[in-house]
Amino acid sequence: MAEQFDLSEFEKSMVIREMAFTDIPAILEMQRTCFPGMIPWKEEQLRSHLEIFPEGQFVAELDGKVIGSCSSLIINFDEYDDRHSWDDVTDEGYITNHTPDGYNLYGIEVMVNPEYRGMKVGQRLYEARKDLARQLNLKSIIIGGRIPNYHKHADEMSPREYVDAVSRHKIYDPVLTFQLMSGFQLMRINPNYLDDDLQSGAYATLMEWNNVDYRPVSKRHFKTSYPVRICVVQYQMRAISSFEEFANQCEYFVDVASDAQSDFAVFPEIFTTQLMSFLNEPSPGLAVRKVTDFTEQYIEMFTDLAVRYNVNIIGGSHFVKEENDEIYNIAYLFRRDGSIEKQYKIHITPNERKWWGISAGDSVRVFDTDCGKIAIQICYDIEFPELARIATDMGANIIFTPFCTEDRQGYLRVRYCSQARAVENQIYTVISGTVGNLPQTENMDIQYAQSGIFAPSDFEFARDGIVGETNPNLEMVLIGDVDLEILRRQRKAGTVKQLRDRRHDVYRIDYLRD
Repeated sequence: MAEQFDLSEFEKSMVIREMAFTDIPAILEMQRTCFPGMIPWKEEQLRSHLEIFPEGQFVAELDGKVIGSCSSLIINFDEYDDRHSWDDVTDEGYITNHTPDGYNLYGIEVMVNPEYRGMKVGQRLYEARKDLARQLNLKSIIIGGRIPNYHKHADEMSPREYVDAVSRHKIYDPVLTFQLMSGFQLMRINPNYLDDDLQSGAYATLMEWNNVDYRPVSKRHFKTSYPVRICVVQYQMRAISSFEEFANQCEYFVDVASDAQSDFAVFPEIFTTQLMSFLNEPSPGLAVRKVTDFTEQYIEMFTDLAVRYNVNIIGGSHFVKEENDEIYNIAYLFRRDGSIEKQYKIHITPNERKWWGISAGDSVRVFDTDCGKIAIQICYDIEFPELARIATDMGANIIFTPFCTEDRQGYLRVRYCSQARAVENQIYTVISGTVGNLPQTENMDIQYAQSGIFAPSDFEFARDGIVGETNPNLEMVLIGDVDLEILRRQRKAGTVKQLRDRRHDVYRIDYLRD
């Protein structure tokens, strides 16, 4: 029997998917339509959501058009005041207070294009949140819900009476009625929740949906510490005769780190230039290119050491030749599970340009490890505070800085800036430098370093914000513990709270990506 119709002409495609950066313009426009008179998202807020917790942001798409969206973050709800506001729980919309180890998913907005209401779009978005809570084994979903029809009854009843009437189906409220029908239960009513929500009188109903599949994880409730042990290698540059000799020295230090049950072993910047001592190439530019020939051996060696000794290794940095014959200064993370990541040096010093012709990278990366999120900022990069702030907003708790300086002034620039980044961003910072000398190696003949591990300056941290430091200009290791749980608590309730007290209404950092 012949087909009379091409059914594909009648099909529609409704999907719920993770939000993407390319969706931002459509979301901003939709919000102006959904919430007239209310202050809409800023582009940088939505970008922050995607950088910090991308899996918690959803959009509804119909035939390629974004018709709905929702945003959320993870928190430990019991750490917030009973009368918290929307700004409190979202860090003014930037969700930099997102807590990956928390046990509550907090929904901060749901919106549906008015032209597409009645198509169960909101229900689909709520179901996506519930699926996420189950997937991440979160205890519950909490929302601060609007009561947009309250302004029609504000003269005749209190918010409590209004909510009770809606709960008894005597009054219809488009948001509260929907949330009750979606399985959410009323916890309380918060005043002054969202100042520009005039329809709700700035009130919000705090609602909760409990995940019946939640499996309690005791460490979330009773965690008193989250120690991470770091072994910093202050490496002496000395003449060697082969790559094997270099590899033997590296293995010795990784062995030391492993014996101390370290989570990370950290080597200095461009310490592979020690290989120049047997290359017999007087031209610095040509010597660097010869060093790049050892890249494969360098990567194979540290990958093997990381797995064999069960230590995450920050492999210092190494000059690597890539496409178009360009040479980059790259720091590698060799995880103990055998996986590898890399961070390009973004700011190139005048010395690197003059002598070696090094090219600059252009992205800030944050890496997941079995000890939380970390970043690597090579030497000069730590002297630019914007990079550390971007990395912190992306979730980094520790910034590792391999460095190589030839005099005390250069070293102090790295050290002072590293300590400043620890205070500004409430993070730990680590610097690892080279000492010794290579007399016959042009532009790598002298070194100066005093490596260290630094903390924010507050009561619970080490005295003077210094977890530990090496002696100047001696080959040695520094082993120290940093506590990520103390860091988390201090960000919430420290003497000062630099991250939470930022004035997003006065200044901002725009991270430009491709």
